[in-house]
Amino acid sequence: MPPVFAHGALRLYLLALLESGPKHGYDLIKALSERFGGTYSPSAGTIYPRLGKLEEEGLVVTETAGRRTNYRITEAGLAELNKRRDELAGVENDISASVRRLADNLRADIRANMRGLRADLAATAEAARSTARAADFRNVGRQSTEGIRELKEAEMLLQAFRDDLRVELRLHASRQPLSPVTLETVKTVLDQARISIRNSLQD
Repeated sequence: MPPVFAHGALRLYLLALLESGPKHGYDLIKALSERFGGTYSPSAGTIYPRLGKLEEEGLVVTETAGRRTNYRITEAGLAELNKRRDELAGVENDISASVRRLADNLRADIRANMRGLRADLAATAEAARSTARAADFRNVGRQSTEGIRELKEAEMLLQAFRDDLRVELRLHASRQPLSPVTLETVKTVLDQARISIRNSLQD
């Protein structure tokens, strides 16, 4: 896959992000992730060396704010940014193209994964139906009691799944916004699971 940023483009874009005010390194990572709609999030190992280079060149300076170290653009940095506004517009266009490309790749991956998931769900549902039919045949006399117990077990499984997924989603959201692609994945997977369970209930 081609790089998200062309050579020198990330450096210029960091200056543009700092133009609105001082920011911590994590703030810059978060801003970039949001700009890419969650399809790309640069690592600290990508951002901080660029910031260090900008500081060496006198284009940014560091400021201490409590326990945080913020980066602030300097007059020289603003002059550099103003001189390269046309280039910055090109970087924005490249980012938009990268977002579309990354989103297309993610959608293709999701479609491929969903095909495998549908096959797995269908196989699991069929195995469950076969097991249930065999159990029903062997245990006709205990059907009522076991049916209540199995219903409770199914409800407990659903509740545990909901609680676990809710925790995962909230942990993710505390680090970065939930992307449209992630939301689409959740909806698609849950819809497919609902369809598979309903089909097994109708047999």
